[in-house]
Amino acid sequence: MKVLVINAGSSSLKYQLIDMDTEEVIAKGLCERIGAGGHISHKTFDGRKVEYDVDFPTHKEAFQELVKLLTSGEGKVLEDKSEIKAIGHRVLHGSEKYKTSTLIDETVIHDIGVEFKDLGPLHNPPQAIAMAACREVFGKGVPMVAVFDTSFHQTMPEKAYIFGVPYEYYEKYHIRRYGFHGTSHRYVSGRYFEITGKKKEGSRLIVCHLGNGSSLTAIKDGKCVDTSMGLTPLDGFIMGTRCGGIDPSVVTYIMDKEGFTPSQMSDLMNKKSGFLGISGVSGDCRDVEAAAEQGNHRAQLALDMLVYQIKKFIGGYAAAMGGVDAVIFTGGIGENSNNVRQRICEDMEWLGLSVGSELNKAASRREAKFSTGESRVEAWVIPTNEEIMIAKDTVELISK
Repeated sequence: MKVLVINAGSSSLKYQLIDMDTEEVIAKGLCERIGAGGHISHKTFDGRKVEYDVDFPTHKEAFQELVKLLTSGEGKVLEDKSEIKAIGHRVLHGSEKYKTSTLIDETVIHDIGVEFKDLGPLHNPPQAIAMAACREVFGKGVPMVAVFDTSFHQTMPEKAYIFGVPYEYYEKYHIRRYGFHGTSHRYVSGRYFEITGKKKEGSRLIVCHLGNGSSLTAIKDGKCVDTSMGLTPLDGFIMGTRCGGIDPSVVTYIMDKEGFTPSQMSDLMNKKSGFLGISGVSGDCRDVEAAAEQGNHRAQLALDMLVYQIKKFIGGYAAAMGGVDAVIFTGGIGENSNNVRQRICEDMEWLGLSVGSELNKAASRREAKFSTGESRVEAWVIPTNEEIMIAKDTVELISK
């Protein structure tokens, strides 16, 4: 069975076509600058690459061009679009209504784009628009499935997800900790159990998804019991351009001093803070690490803050779960930055975690354990694969 996996943004459409009989990627690519020109880059399983500019006024035209690319010309991998038997969509926010992946119908599209708009204003509306456009291009006969970033975290107990504001705001507006990157945390933790052969029951894992957006999740008995992101992906610790958790009074103080509107303040915290705001160099960890190596104090400070804050989360989650069996790194930074992994795991012998420098270097970009033989707590790198998780959920749901 061939499944198309879609991750849509307001001006982009990332895709993978996966053969679920072998779980191999047939083709993948990106439609970008939707509504502002248009560009598509495409790569096939056998190494062919196609890239060109094309006009994408809306997501509908992007899907039409994608079908054309998959079925004709240099990037052809299908004889006809009818070979695609199902489509899985990544969705940011499912509120409390969608605790698991679900088949998409008009109600689901409405909920994602309208009912949950305020919970995910930058992501949910364009994802709903993309679903409607996708259905228009592929037809209602092709089943579509929504896989929510928030669903894996729905197992958190109330004490972990309720904020300390008056309870009425949870009742009225569903204000609570939701958590994100759930599909990644679910894949990585599940993969850990597959690799090691260990049972979920009695297990205590901390998964560190570190990238431009980052989150940590405490997983006990295979289920999420706490996670660092909150109502939105802004909470937690310092990220590429996000500030992470701060004293809430900082928000009102800056707004008062600068005369910012709520929208301007949100823009500052989401797009101008984090690595970018502290270092003044970039929101990309690679650029910040390079600047720190050249002696840039603010770049070094940004990295020090990242490491320090993550260490506190690991210690806190270990305390909350009564210990930890493994700390697992994934995401762009987690999989690739030897420096960040090494520094996070240093001086953690009190927790029972001891890592080897050479083992750590050898672990980048592959599934590997880099804790030492005498370490009571394991340290792993497990590259994430959200697309295969979305595809699996899609196959499971439509097969029912």
